[in-house]
Amino acid sequence: MANIRLTAQLDELARLDLLRERRVLEGPQGPRVVIDGRELLAFCSNDYLGLANHPRINAAAIEAVRRFGVGAGASPLVTGHNLLHRNVEEELAAFTGLPRALLFPSGYQANIGAVTSLVGRGDAVFSDELNHASLIDGMRLSRAEVERYAHRDMDALEKSLAASGAKLKLVATDSVFSMDGDIAPLPQILALCERHDAWLLVDDAHGFGVLGANGRGALEHFGLDSPRIVYMGTLGKAAGVSGAFVAGQEEVVETLLQRARTYMFSTAAPALLAAAVGESLAVMRDEGWRRTHLAALIAALKAGLAGSAARLAPSDTAIQPLIVGANAAALARAESLRARGILVPPIRPPTVPEGSARLRISLSAAHSIEDVRQLVQGLRNEPASSAAA
Repeated sequence: MANIRLTAQLDELARLDLLRERRVLEGPQGPRVVIDGRELLAFCSNDYLGLANHPRINAAAIEAVRRFGVGAGASPLVTGHNLLHRNVEEELAAFTGLPRALLFPSGYQANIGAVTSLVGRGDAVFSDELNHASLIDGMRLSRAEVERYAHRDMDALEKSLAASGAKLKLVATDSVFSMDGDIAPLPQILALCERHDAWLLVDDAHGFGVLGANGRGALEHFGLDSPRIVYMGTLGKAAGVSGAFVAGQEEVVETLLQRARTYMFSTAAPALLAAAVGESLAVMRDEGWRRTHLAALIAALKAGLAGSAARLAPSDTAIQPLIVGANAAALARAESLRARGILVPPIRPPTVPEGSARLRISLSAAHSIEDVRQLVQGLRNEPASSAAA
C-alpha cells in the first residue's frame, strides 16, 4: 500500500537525522521569540533589518485593511490588481533604479515565473551549483537546457557560455547565497554575459535592503546597470513583510505579466501587504543606521570567535554559517545552544551538500552587541568540530 511506502521513506529520513520539525512561535518575530512558553534569543530569522514588527509598517498595513479589506479576491489580471499594488510596483522600480517592477506573492513564484517566461526549448540556462531551489525548479519547468557551473567559478562559466549554441542564453545566480552567505561576483558574470550575448537573472533575496550604501541591493553594491539584468528581490526578509518582485526593462516585465503562469494564475497578494512594503521602503531610507548596526554585529561575531574552535565559513553578510559536518552533530549542537536559551537552526541536506550540515547563524539589526556576545559565549563553550577545524 502507498502509506507503507511513505512510512518507510519517513523512517529513512529519521534514520539519517533528516526529519524536519516546525517550531510554533507564540508571539511576533524578533531577536527574542517565545516557543513552548520559553523566551529564546533567536539567530534564525531572515529579518535582517528588524522590520518584521516595525510600528510604522504595522500601522500602514492596518490602515490598508480599513480601506481595502483583507483579500485581493482575484488574480492580478482579473480584478486583483489594486491601487496599492500599482503604487508599490512603481516604488520598487524607483528604489532599485530599474524601469519597471512586477509584484509576486512569493519569491518562489517570482523565480519560477521569470525563468519559465524568458527561456524554453532550444535555450540554455547557466546556473551556479548553489543556487536556490526556486531557480532550479524554474529551470526544470522551462524545458531549457541547464548547465551547472562550479560555485562562483568564472572560468567554468565562460567555457560553458562559449561552447553553447543555444539561441538564447540566460545566466542565473543568487547574489548572496542563502546557506553560505558569500556573494556572487556579479561584475564578472555581467561581463561574461555581455561577451556571450546572454541575459543575467539575479536572485537578490538576501541582498535586497541590506547590500549597497542605501540598501538598494546587489546592483547598487557593485554599481551595475545593464539592460541585460533581470532582478528578483524578496520582501519577506530585510523588508520584513511578504512577497517578491521582478524588475528590469519594460519589455522584460511586460513579458512576465503576459506569460508567467505563477503570476497569471495566482490570487494577488492582499493590498495590506503592498501598503506594508511601501512603508518598509520608506523606513529603509529613513533609518540607515540599521545597516550600519548590522555591519557592526557581523564584525563583533567574527572578532568574538576568532581563534576559537567555532570557525565560521567566509562571509561578510548577515548569514554566518558554522560548518559542522554530520547531521547528528549539527542537531546536537543546536540542541545544546537551545538549552542555553539560544535558538540557531541546524541546516542539513538536501538544503546543503552531504557532509556539510551546519548551524546557520543569521544576524538582525534588532540584535544588540550584548546579544552577539551571548551567542559567542555559547559557541565558544561548544565542543570543537573536526569538520570545522
